[in-house]
Amino acid sequence: MSDIVDLEAYGPDFVADPYPYYAKLRAQAPVHRARLSEGEEMWLVVGHDEARAALADPRLNKDWRATGRWPDTGDSPLFTNMLDADPPHHTRLRKLVAREFTSRRVDALRPRVQEITDELLDAMLAAPDGRADLVEALAFPLPMTVICELLGVPAPERAEFRAWSSEFVAPTGEEELQAATVAMAGYLETLIGHKRRTPGDDLLSALIRTSDEDGDRLSGEELVGMAFLLLVAGHETTVSLISNGVRALLRHPDQLAALRADLTLMDNAVEEMLRYDGPVESATLRFTAEEVEIGGTTIPAREAVLAVLASASRDPGRFPAADDFDIRRETRGHLAFGHGIHFCLGAPLARMEARIAIRALLERCPVLALDTDPASLSWRTGMLIRGTHHLPVRWAGAAQDTAAGAANATADSTADGALTG
Repeated sequence: MSDIVDLEAYGPDFVADPYPYYAKLRAQAPVHRARLSEGEEMWLVVGHDEARAALADPRLNKDWRATGRWPDTGDSPLFTNMLDADPPHHTRLRKLVAREFTSRRVDALRPRVQEITDELLDAMLAAPDGRADLVEALAFPLPMTVICELLGVPAPERAEFRAWSSEFVAPTGEEELQAATVAMAGYLETLIGHKRRTPGDDLLSALIRTSDEDGDRLSGEELVGMAFLLLVAGHETTVSLISNGVRALLRHPDQLAALRADLTLMDNAVEEMLRYDGPVESATLRFTAEEVEIGGTTIPAREAVLAVLASASRDPGRFPAADDFDIRRETRGHLAFGHGIHFCLGAPLARMEARIAIRALLERCPVLALDTDPASLSWRTGMLIRGTHHLPVRWAGAAQDTAAGAANATADSTADGALTG
């Protein structure tokens, strides 16, 4: 394909609402050569079936350091993790981590997740003006507290993780990214050393102790890399899952009313939130180990491929009326957590946190509305994490808020239809 799609030329509208642009690209072809904002060229896979196939194709590798075409960021142990590994190394790492990060361990967190949620909502609802930033009040502190407690990260250090983590998912510059890399690696090495001397019942201590049947263990660098991956992935995606999900409900009052009337719809509602406006816009990069054909397009060897999860989950070929937010729809097949051997290990935890947080929010806020013009929301840059920096909401003044919220939602829904029709 000779034409190159210049994503930077789309401007800020693409960051705020990329779905109309992806719809146009899908209508042309499922695979496109594209130039990102940083000037780097790669291949975008925007069709559902094609993205699903690419995510499971063993000819597409994840170890970017082996490509030779990408700059080496140093030998930081942060990147010695299973997300940046291919089989058999990936298989080994995931097996060792899965021995400890089990469904039983996740299920055991449920009462604590509820407790943290209740405490955060107590503090939020104490605001005398009935207003808050939902990201700061609930969506960020809930998953950050949960993953730090799970791994055994002391409370005083958690604030630093936010700045470091944000730099990894949306870098502000090469120097800033390098500084965050050094700081995060240094801290985790110190923390792991402490856990070796004074182990606890947390996940990080368990990962230090764990071994397989043959006595294989995670090395020191692998422990740092795994702690890094679990910390960043363990909260970044859930922040946007909660805030994007609540935002979708507030913009679609009919769906919000249906969910309030029947909270047994919550599980499927969260799946629709993941499909409709999920927290991960694109999967992390893959690289062709050889010439590969995807969706009728031949991609040469040693090329970067980006599977666009947000576009795949809005493909009308897989989901009828894909641009409609419908909490009763059949959601199976969405790619919000990826697909194949790199399917998100923390998906059960993210789902549980979102279900508990959004249910509690709706139960305790009978009237909830956006407290800003939706067009004024500031979005996180980059094509990895999709979400707003803040989500102002209000819950005071029932009659006025209900009318304003309905008006905003109706206007937004109409705009969505005009953009994507």
